[in-house]
Amino acid sequence: MKVVILCGGQGTRIRDVSEDVPKPMIPIGNRPILWHIMKNFATFDYQDFVLCLGYKGSTIKDFFINYDMLTHDFQLTLGKPESLSLIDRAEKEAWHVTLAETGLEAMTGDRVRKIKKYIGTDEHFILTYGDGLSDIDINALVSFHKSHGKIATVTGVRPPGRFGELESDSDGQVIEFNEKPQATGGRISGGYFVFRREIFDYLPDEDGLVLEDKPLRALSADKQLMIHRHDEFWQCMDTYRDFKLLSGLWDSGKAPWKNWS
Repeated sequence: MKVVILCGGQGTRIRDVSEDVPKPMIPIGNRPILWHIMKNFATFDYQDFVLCLGYKGSTIKDFFINYDMLTHDFQLTLGKPESLSLIDRAEKEAWHVTLAETGLEAMTGDRVRKIKKYIGTDEHFILTYGDGLSDIDINALVSFHKSHGKIATVTGVRPPGRFGELESDSDGQVIEFNEKPQATGGRISGGYFVFRREIFDYLPDEDGLVLEDKPLRALSADKQLMIHRHDEFWQCMDTYRDFKLLSGLWDSGKAPWKNWS
């Protein structure tokens, strides 16, 4: 099953951290937050990624093109590029990464629609954002999604009330999807979606299509959107304060999303 990661936003609210790189490339410790997200998925054996690029996508491309040299010691003889060899191959990622240009100004729904060809004939795929970390059990999320037979599953978390709110019944059926209301008392969308390929029927070819607006509202109205409840760690990186929180957790050795040794 492929993991689609939205990596195209400009991250204007976190420019005080860095204006030189797209938000998914802002480092937590010595690696981009995008790497942390992918590493977490890979631990659950999800290693086929589709990255939806936009703002400064070339920076993300450069990272993966030069990944081995950036993450290992190496040696070479100047003037003899064929002499380049890695010294330490202790970290051997087996990731398959598709880097898809989905437009500088495209919104989330546009970006997902544009990578349909990379999903191929797969019946399901995972979708998440390139700026959030969690200790969600991905296997449990996928199992729940497959068990209910609906088109979409969204992970519902309980962070601060500045986000949108999800209302669901006792069976987990989403009955209302509100993007960023004035006040919230329940769960919000933490990203970490699982979709059947029928999601593309809800993504018309129109400019400014926001996944979290009309498509998810329509899925909710059609009773095709279910919530997977997650009560443990989830944190997006929208602001400098969020960046400092995530960096502090990593530096202290207490990062809840680190499920690898």
